Amino acid sequence: MAQRMALYMQDKHPIAYEIEMAQYAESKGFSEIWQADTRLARDCVVLMSALLSNTKRLRFGSGVLPIWTRNPAVIAATWSTMWEMAGKVDGQSRVMLGLGAWWEPIAGRVGVERRKPLQAMREHVEAIRQLFTMQEVTYAGEFVKLERVKLDVAYGDLSPRDIPIYIGATGPQMLELTGEICDGVVLNYVVSVDYIRGAIELVRKGAQKAGKTIAEIDRPELLVCSLSDDDPQAAMLMGKTLVAYYLGTEPHIMKASNVDEDLIKKVQEIVGWPATEDAYRRAAAIIPDAVVRNLMAVGTAQQCRDKVAEYIDAGVTCPILYPMMDDIKAVIDAFADWTP
Repeated sequence: MAQRMALYMQDKHPIAYEIEMAQYAESKGFSEIWQADTRLARDCVVLMSALLSNTKRLRFGSGVLPIWTRNPAVIAATWSTMWEMAGKVDGQSRVMLGLGAWWEPIAGRVGVERRKPLQAMREHVEAIRQLFTMQEVTYAGEFVKLERVKLDVAYGDLSPRDIPIYIGATGPQMLELTGEICDGVVLNYVVSVDYIRGAIELVRKGAQKAGKTIAEIDRPELLVCSLSDDDPQAAMLMGKTLVAYYLGTEPHIMKASNVDEDLIKKVQEIVGWPATEDAYRRAAAIIPDAVVRNLMAVGTAQQCRDKVAEYIDAGVTCPILYPMMDDIKAVIDAFADWTP
């Protein structure tokens, strides 16, 4: 059986082209697409709706929606609407809800105080799951307060919304919480295979708390794929640019993969947020090839397949490929009907 494969859409490519590539990925047997909502760029709900309307079988998830930006009742109503619009494929909801805790500096700059993120996340997941039952919900938490609230569907389908809930988790405590309370974890990208092995063990630990096995927790992972058979060096340079962004703006992710702290500091002197393309290029010049190969699939199609196979061996159930090059089709073709 071919490996389950997905694409990650962010804001690198034109929207019309992304819709075209979603249709192409569907024709080539890909199972799903996860739409980013991590920066103030593209809204995942708008893009998921557009992609759902232009495909028939693909499943779509938010990768990931910050919990601080919408009330949990509004989140539940939004996903309920997409659930109604999308229908099911092979008995499964075509929509998935991926939640995240957001990150600095964006949260602070828009006035959000990310206090007690673990407690806030637990309350959001619990409340949204209850709302998906279509029953009236009262929830008295520190962050989530609902008094006799239900999804007020007057004329539509009143059956429970079987929408799986995921957390985009990076840190140890959030990974463990995800295993305990969620259907799946969206594992982060630009991380090493060793990090993924450790992350899955933490998810397993959380699952055991709730009497579940790791097999009951879906484990897709965002995975950068910078691929070019014609110019693998250009693919490497593109990969370095993304690593420069993460070294500069999300050093906690880099530290989790044991990237040298001196390199992190050097890149941070060049890259801030928001940074210019010139800053990314200058930072890329000081990043060794080996660092990039440790964190993503880069190079020729075969080199990329070999690297993705390592992540699957580490426990990833579905690689969510983020195509860095302009040509998404080449990535789809490289992994269509692929068995590692």
